[in-house]
Amino acid sequence: MYAIVRNGSKQYKVEEGSVVKFEKLDAAVGDTVEFETVLFADENGVVVGTPVVENVTVKGEVLAQDKFRKVIVYKFKAKKNERKKQGHRQPFTAVKILSIAAK
Repeated sequence: MYAIVRNGSKQYKVEEGSVVKFEKLDAAVGDTVEFETVLFADENGVVVGTPVVENVTVKGEVLAQDKFRKVIVYKFKAKKNERKKQGHRQPFTAVKILSIAAK
């Protein structure tokens, strides 16, 4: 059994017990969060939402608020002695999926 959940403008495939790194959520470590389900699949078949699947809840527990590893952005213009080096670390929220329940 798995589900496709929506968070912001991105969609993630989740299963029970899996740990997923979502874009930063406004939740503290240890909080329980619920997600909108776009698609739900189990042994009976696949249910696609329009836009979300009704009567299906996906709950998860926030494990950590952290940042991904640094990405270096380097820009330069040839023969002009013009260069710019910049780093970026995208924040994320690690969530453990506790349950996928169809009512």
